[in-house]
Amino acid sequence: MNRGVAGSDTRTWLGFTAMAVGMFLAILDIQIVASSLIDIQVDLRIPANHLSYLQTTYLIAEVIAIAMSGRLAHGLSTRWLYVAGLMGFVMASAACAASPTYPVLYLCRFIQGLFGGVLIPTVFSAAFLMFPPQRQTLATGIAGTCAMLAPAIGPLVGGWITENLSWHWLFLINVAPGLVAAAMVARWGRIDTADWPSLRHMDLATVGLAAIFLAALELMLKEAPQHGWASAVSLGLAATTLGSGYGLVRRCLAARRPLIALRILGERNFAVGAWFSFVLGMVLFGATYLLPLYLGLVRDHSPLEIGTIMIVTGIAQVVTAPLAAILEQRWTPRLLAFVGYTLFAVGLCLNGLATPAWDFRDLLAPQILRGMAVLACLLPTTRLALGMVPSAQVAQASSLFNLMRNIGGAVGLAIIDTIIENRPAHHVADIVTRLQAGDRATAAFVGLPLARFTGKPVGAVDETTRQMIEPLVQRAAATMSFNDAWLLLAALAAVSLLALFFVAPTPKPRS
Repeated sequence: MNRGVAGSDTRTWLGFTAMAVGMFLAILDIQIVASSLIDIQVDLRIPANHLSYLQTTYLIAEVIAIAMSGRLAHGLSTRWLYVAGLMGFVMASAACAASPTYPVLYLCRFIQGLFGGVLIPTVFSAAFLMFPPQRQTLATGIAGTCAMLAPAIGPLVGGWITENLSWHWLFLINVAPGLVAAAMVARWGRIDTADWPSLRHMDLATVGLAAIFLAALELMLKEAPQHGWASAVSLGLAATTLGSGYGLVRRCLAARRPLIALRILGERNFAVGAWFSFVLGMVLFGATYLLPLYLGLVRDHSPLEIGTIMIVTGIAQVVTAPLAAILEQRWTPRLLAFVGYTLFAVGLCLNGLATPAWDFRDLLAPQILRGMAVLACLLPTTRLALGMVPSAQVAQASSLFNLMRNIGGAVGLAIIDTIIENRPAHHVADIVTRLQAGDRATAAFVGLPLARFTGKPVGAVDETTRQMIEPLVQRAAATMSFNDAWLLLAALAAVSLLALFFVAPTPKPRS
């Protein structure tokens, strides 16, 4: 590919800024639906155990798109890949808004993720291809600001839109700015030249195997606990997952120019960094999914109220970003990663202590800790993963590193859905048993008057009292199920720190 450095004139900056805006829309779209999950679920009658597909279909599609983006940029040129990706993203967004049923919405969401997934890596590549070295820092700063701002404001913007318009506008707001940005990039985004013949070498079989593997893995994690791991459904999904996974790994290891460079995992520090990226995806996307569900189902908040509460994490992330950048330059990756993942684990653990009465003030500290932790997790593990990789392999290594985060997010959401679907029945039975035994602490947790709960068995209650108690018990059981999921994520973040013992003590110089 020819590096057609375009200089730094006004038109070049306009083209690049338009690319950053398109990337902002794609990242925003992951987070903007968070505060409106319950409204979308009610409107389209989405089963509770299928709600996470609204996010995981997008994440899985992004994994496939990111893996293909390097080859596609080489064949189509960076400019036309970006324009095609943004136009496809805009059309898929409009289709999401028009979806009459949730299966159609999931399909459109997948298509949206496919097109949106090529935008993020393309923008950061363009920052180096469009500008001379002295301008690249400013360009990457613009792109990085957009990438950080989108998830920070997403829940609040989504809540306001849903409450004042409708959830359909969560997707329709992409259309007008997306079309303008695509036109600007087509006009002023001259970056490099296309190499159309290289598209013949695109390994579509690997793309297909990756799609089958990710879809089968997601379905297995969600359906097996419900049907039983020994059921025909579970065994069939497990066989599909193993078979497609084996084929995917074999093709990637055998190819001279693999679509996914799995051999890089043989570099110890890269493998450790990829593991941390996978865990970060689980806890980051998991937290963004769990909190609005708790606020909507247990606290009965509106989308705007949910977004207002959730923006605390984004503010903490933005405010502490300069400190994280300074520490990344002064501390070793091992030390900063330890601090980051420890903060994240503590924040998740605090969330896991919630009661049905917890609200904004109670959730403040956990959100601040998690917001402070994000860049303290991401920056050192990125340096850890890519700092020892030869320069010629950095692009492929970066792609795999980012893929691991999305895969972690998809797997984490599947596990979380299983917990919050299957655990409430167990907790209801346990709460009823404790209340019948007169347990005062349980009564306080549920929110019942404590006069009858003295540690001695409670007698039978009349029908009116039972009907009054039942929704409180259901709400308490839901809270305890959310707590189970929070604590599992906290345990994963904490256990992931063991990987720091495997970090190579002295980096090898890049060749």
